[in-house]
Amino acid sequence: MSGSTDRRAARGGTTVEEAVSRYLGSLDSGGSRSTMRSPLNEFANFCDGEGVQQIDALETNTLREYGMYLRERAIDQELAASTANTYFNYVRAFLSFCVRDELLDTNPANTQRAEEFLPEDKGDRNRQFWDPEDRQQLINYVTERVDMALEGTIDVSRKIAYRDRAIVVLLADAGVRGAELFRDPRDDARNGVTWGDVDLENHSLEVFGKSRQYERVGLPSAAREALERYRRVVEPPTDAWPIFPTGHAPSKYAVYREVTGEDPDKNVDIDDVLRTAEIPPPALTKAGGRSVMKRLTKEAGIDFEDGSYLKPHGARRALGAELYKKGHSELAQSALRHKSIETTHESYSDIQAKDVAEGIDEVRE
Repeated sequence: MSGSTDRRAARGGTTVEEAVSRYLGSLDSGGSRSTMRSPLNEFANFCDGEGVQQIDALETNTLREYGMYLRERAIDQELAASTANTYFNYVRAFLSFCVRDELLDTNPANTQRAEEFLPEDKGDRNRQFWDPEDRQQLINYVTERVDMALEGTIDVSRKIAYRDRAIVVLLADAGVRGAELFRDPRDDARNGVTWGDVDLENHSLEVFGKSRQYERVGLPSAAREALERYRRVVEPPTDAWPIFPTGHAPSKYAVYREVTGEDPDKNVDIDDVLRTAEIPPPALTKAGGRSVMKRLTKEAGIDFEDGSYLKPHGARRALGAELYKKGHSELAQSALRHKSIETTHESYSDIQAKDVAEGIDEVRE
């Protein structure tokens, strides 16, 4: 057979991951490979989560769902809309390569239907930062809520009150992303942080970062204190226990059946069953984390004209802005885990512009 025919015969055996590797290897520029590697590997992982392992099984509907996945990340402010569209374009370029390599007949990303859910790029004007007053109001509320739970004056358990306080303080003080704390059902690599990821002695938390590599997040004193108190309340039976477990009972029953092959004792609380068997429950999902923040924002009496709420990623941006405004650009880079200081400068270009304007005014006075 000719080389062309051989490739057509082999396309059924080529996985998306293998095709991505071949495409990255074909790029002349090392910079392009470095830039595109993480988004394309994430796309391969997304496809696997959708049950699409072989490259020739990719269809427009898969790309449409990928567009929805990017849209959800943009809504959560994990990605700028412009970045979401850039990632989609990387995938489109990769699939065009697959067509040229005769792994696909057509490019499933080159349709209006595939692009239907992509977020509209309106620039960064609507990207949320936690206002310092709102931040403090929320922290004060979740702290008071713990006291009320201990006193029994609200219908919230001690564990939930301490959990919610730990979530808020981690977001506000550690610069951690919501996607790094919570489970993403569409991404098998993002299972949520566990107690084994916490190192209070060395003031750090290990997370699966945006780079799709494990990274160490520094834990300031407030974050360490919140985690330490929460841990004393929950007493995790193993280090594999999620810091923020789901409250979704069917998911807990499902994981017990998956591990043991049996149904749990109906006369025993499922949480007790899992603890006794040392079977970790699934972690709270990203959607669950959003629901927690929506509820806490409302309960704390923080109002937004558009009906919004204090989003997880807004806390990260606010921390970076606070450090940057005070002249600690390198500390902001480290706290946000930016690979380069240029990324940090770009993220806070509005602050730079204000500083330049004030500098001009000072010179002219």
